[in-house]
Amino acid sequence: MNQAKLTEYRMLNRHAKKGQIVFAGSSLMEGFPIHELQLTLDLGLDRVIYNRGIGGTTTADLLQSMDACILDLEPSKLFINIGSNDIAAVGMAGGGKAALLANYAAIMEQIQAGLPRCDVFVMAYYPVNAQADFGLAPSEKEALFATRTNANLLEASEAIELLAKRHGFSFINVNEGLTDGDGNLKPEFTVEGIHLWPNAYSVILGNLKKYL
Repeated sequence: MNQAKLTEYRMLNRHAKKGQIVFAGSSLMEGFPIHELQLTLDLGLDRVIYNRGIGGTTTADLLQSMDACILDLEPSKLFINIGSNDIAAVGMAGGGKAALLANYAAIMEQIQAGLPRCDVFVMAYYPVNAQADFGLAPSEKEALFATRTNANLLEASEAIELLAKRHGFSFINVNEGLTDGDGNLKPEFTVEGIHLWPNAYSVILGNLKKYL
């Protein structure tokens, strides 16, 4: 867990407005350039969006940092995208899926208890592209996509959708327009097949706008 980022967020939270919108998750959320995009896109918002994503975060990490990333801000709306690093680390076979869902359920329960009036939007996982050439060494590419596959991400999304519904949260898929005909993340949208360029986030924000 990035302790320096957590310290930064705790300091920023002292000056943040309560009742706003929060984005929480791992690097795929931290990399969302929401502050710049909302300056150029007409979102029609009367609330501030705070990004509290932290690169490398797993569901277990988020459970240890719920205060800084979510609860202290007392958001009126929360968008959460967490778990892709869990899938990358252990996949969905064996106990991997069970551990992911147990941690995600604990996250949801803390949100329910601490923020009973918050509108929570659980996001589907973004697709990846393990096919295009991004200049990665074969060993690096193999390691990156050993378990972070579109099949595993889809299976995880379907599982957390059921989990979200059981907790009374909204599950949203804002991935429309990100994939090619084979279901892979379009090469022009991604740095190395996983992380996203700003043009991808612009598409995502267009899909997300109706929920903000």
